[in-house]
Amino acid sequence: MLVLLAIIVVLYGIIGAGVQLGKNKHWTPQLGLDLEGGTQIVLTPVLQGGEKVTTQTLAQAVDIIRARIDGSGVGEAEVTTEGGQNVVVAVPGTMTQRQRDLIKQSSQLRFRAVLAEAAATPAAVPPTAPTGTASPTAGTPGTASPTSTPSSQQRALPQALLKGSTTTPTPTPAQPSATTSPAPSGSATPANGSDPAWVTPDIEQKFTALDCSDTSALQGGSDDPAKPLVTCSDDGAVKYILGPVEVSGADIKDATAGLESLPGGGTSNEWVINLSFDGKGTTAFRDVTSRLVSLPQPRNQFGIVLDGLVLSAPRAEAVIPNGQSTISGSFTQQSSQALANQLKYGALPMSFHVQTEEQISPLLGAEQLQRGLLAGLIGLGLVVLYSLLQYQALGSVTIASLAMAGVLTYGSIVLLGQVQGFRLSLAGVTGVIVSIGITADSFIVYFERVRDEVREGRTLRAAVETGWKRAKRTILAADSINFLAAIVLYILAAGGVRGFAYTLGLTTIIDVVVVFLFTHPVLTRLASTKFFGEGHRWSGLDRERLGAGIRRPTLGVKANLGTIASRRAAAAATSKES
Repeated sequence: MLVLLAIIVVLYGIIGAGVQLGKNKHWTPQLGLDLEGGTQIVLTPVLQGGEKVTTQTLAQAVDIIRARIDGSGVGEAEVTTEGGQNVVVAVPGTMTQRQRDLIKQSSQLRFRAVLAEAAATPAAVPPTAPTGTASPTAGTPGTASPTSTPSSQQRALPQALLKGSTTTPTPTPAQPSATTSPAPSGSATPANGSDPAWVTPDIEQKFTALDCSDTSALQGGSDDPAKPLVTCSDDGAVKYILGPVEVSGADIKDATAGLESLPGGGTSNEWVINLSFDGKGTTAFRDVTSRLVSLPQPRNQFGIVLDGLVLSAPRAEAVIPNGQSTISGSFTQQSSQALANQLKYGALPMSFHVQTEEQISPLLGAEQLQRGLLAGLIGLGLVVLYSLLQYQALGSVTIASLAMAGVLTYGSIVLLGQVQGFRLSLAGVTGVIVSIGITADSFIVYFERVRDEVREGRTLRAAVETGWKRAKRTILAADSINFLAAIVLYILAAGGVRGFAYTLGLTTIIDVVVVFLFTHPVLTRLASTKFFGEGHRWSGLDRERLGAGIRRPTLGVKANLGTIASRRAAAAATSKES
């Protein structure tokens, strides 16, 4: 209980500090588009070369914009299409300039050589990040293998890179030696896209300070194709230093996902991406792979960059002269198709013309919110009434536990709004209301287990401990299923349904915290009191009402048998005397 109290103090302490120090931060949750309203922008995609907008390119634009403006995934922004030509973006509240810039900027797919890679967070030991491999379609595709990076905590950049020269690197990967000292910034012109001379002190400083665990670092952005790039992978697992752009996404002719073709015919069970380039792209990609294939890791990789984030960093295993390449690795059907779509449709650079921008009123408004809260109060009242009727005084533990869950839920939603930009929609309110039943169900499982132990004749203290050992497994199993359902719904759904899944998962976690840190300790303390421990008739643990007195008739029969036997013995003794 002290741990729970500490959690609540810290939770509301952080909220209070945010209100005092931050702008536009309050003690109340941030509301979603349907309850508060916001800003709506209608965009028209503009493709280079006068190409027509297709359904596929429009869908790709929607995915890119949604990823840009909703990096945390719970901001309740809505991105839809209109008339098969326009993209409609609606953001709760007032749209920031950062969001406007992210929406309007064009989408560019680019290929850059990898100069360095490291762990996602600053000053951490670089991980062994799995990457794919790129090989000619006619040859045998390579398999995914981990890249190795130095473990120095003093410097995230590989020492071989820092000592690299501006000349052609050593051709043998096993001997990444260098003969010259690091080239200072501006002292030499890099010979190619893999030249370590691109890594200036300023680039090194940015690379060391970059924290890919920060969601703002994963919102992407524009990048200068003629300069090196310091960025993250799109999943935030690895950070990179990349050379200038060497192949443009516009040079991709096609990208498809499929099972790997075997040299002797047939297919394997490994999913790959088949990539083909046009004439210009074939020449550029041949030159890049000719250079990368002789370099040590991670400089034998090329980063596929979309919107400034690395989609994949496959390793070049062979020179690809014909523009037909296969990217292989630890792909599933879904991940390979997703990457193929990004390569195919991300290769169409597009910008957006703003047709209209206006403030929109709430889709549902305060009245619907009030009705939702009223429905929650009615449900809560019914749960409280049932608890008091079924468990008498023991029902007060249910009421106190629900109140504690409410305190934690409210604080968590407010804090997530301050930190992650979480906004509570009506669907999210529904998830909170549903959690009332989930929380009450956990209490019922626990109480019924305790009452079963009392029926078996155990004392209340023993019943509480034995019942808890059995009940907690059931509670954890039920909450695990609810949490898994919330995760699946969140991943597969879109829009407001994700808000429902998010709050459902959040309140499921809170249910476990409350049952373990509040309900069980409270019931343990109550078991030592006279009112509950001796089973008062209004305590909800009265042995007679629970049926524990069913053994009394058996005891009475034994007593009666003893009385009859004594009477017969007395009668026999009397007859002898007479």
